[in-house]
Amino acid sequence: MSYKIAFFDIDGTLVNEEKVIPQDTIDAIAEMKEKGIEPVIATGRAPYFLQDLLEIVGIESYVCLNGALAVYKGEVIYRNPISPTTLAKLVEQSTAHGHALCFEGESQYYTDQDEHEYMLESVNSLKVALPKVNANFWKEEPIYQMFLHTLAEDEHLYTELEDSVTFIRWHEKALDVLPIGGSKAKGIEAMLNQLGLSKEEAIAFGDNLNDKEMLEYVGFGVAMGNSHPDVIPYADFVTTHVDEKGIRNGLIKAGILNK
Repeated sequence: MSYKIAFFDIDGTLVNEEKVIPQDTIDAIAEMKEKGIEPVIATGRAPYFLQDLLEIVGIESYVCLNGALAVYKGEVIYRNPISPTTLAKLVEQSTAHGHALCFEGESQYYTDQDEHEYMLESVNSLKVALPKVNANFWKEEPIYQMFLHTLAEDEHLYTELEDSVTFIRWHEKALDVLPIGGSKAKGIEAMLNQLGLSKEEAIAFGDNLNDKEMLEYVGFGVAMGNSHPDVIPYADFVTTHVDEKGIRNGLIKAGILNK
């Protein structure tokens, strides 16, 4: 298969635990671009957490917020916000249980509890700016994703909302909350349709639970050597660790780069 586009997760895929992009990854993507393969970010992160990384690796397009927003060379081509009715229900329940929320819009994000221990620990692990407080932000702009700051043992408190949203754990003390049925694969599908490409012409790299759908969807899915064990069955190939030329070795396996 002649691949034409490659989608890359960020945390644990393009960047390591220290949130640093290995130089061999930067070089591998540059070589891939020289061969005419377009690189695209596919991440759970919001657009305002991407700009520095996009400049470092020379990538112009992205599927972000776990597929709820897709941008191709500066143009938004897909939006899938969470319904206001669902937002209201989740706010009501999280407030009752004392769990903090972060509301992620298209250009900014806010929290309803800026001193909440779980929020501080999980968001700080991303090494991004902490959110300011605006408990009503969800009423003011479309919300594409939320962080629900709770432990796994308390997830059962929100089971009645599972018909309205998708929950994916990304930290011991935080869940992503997505539109029902939302995934990176949905945003990737929208971008491929925009570009007139088939899914068989795409490859993807990922390592965590929110990468399962996209690895299964594309023509060639690559799981990093440091992947969550539950991700492995969805991939066509398991490459090496992010710090052990994982991206380069995956591109070699796909036939895009030479050894």
